[in-house]
Amino acid sequence: MPEFRVCLEKDNLVFSAAHFITFNGDVCESLHGHNYRVKCEVVGPLDENGYVVDFIALRDALVEIVGTLDHRVVLPSQHSMIKVAQDGEEVLVTFREKRWVFPADNCVMLPIANTTRFPSSLSRSTKTEANGEWSKSTGNRGTKQRLGKLS
Repeated sequence: MPEFRVCLEKDNLVFSAAHFITFNGDVCESLHGHNYRVKCEVVGPLDENGYVVDFIALRDALVEIVGTLDHRVVLPSQHSMIKVAQDGEEVLVTFREKRWVFPADNCVMLPIANTTRFPSSLSRSTKTEANGEWSKSTGNRGTKQRLGKLS
């Protein structure tokens, strides 16, 4: 059965998010942010209507995901050394002697160990059967760095 490819990349599928990561076991970098652009590519056979995917449903799902991430602090809930706890309207984050307190509605807690791979982890929350690519804009030239797959 032949497979077809549909690519969705729109100017409004972008978000800015803050995070921090650990590396070398016990080094925690400072809180910082990135700008992300979402591109989704769906590959598959045509359905009974002659479509690879319901384009409107895919677009709406991606807009919803982008909206939940835009201007938020992304936090890992499964990191062995970063402790994340919500207490009412605040989220307390600790790493050794460091301590941060964020408004809960400004945070997105993901079931991951480190936020270096958070775009690929979001794929578990979408209900589409799409294979997509997340890219991060870096530097003044807007260079794209592939971060993971949406599946």
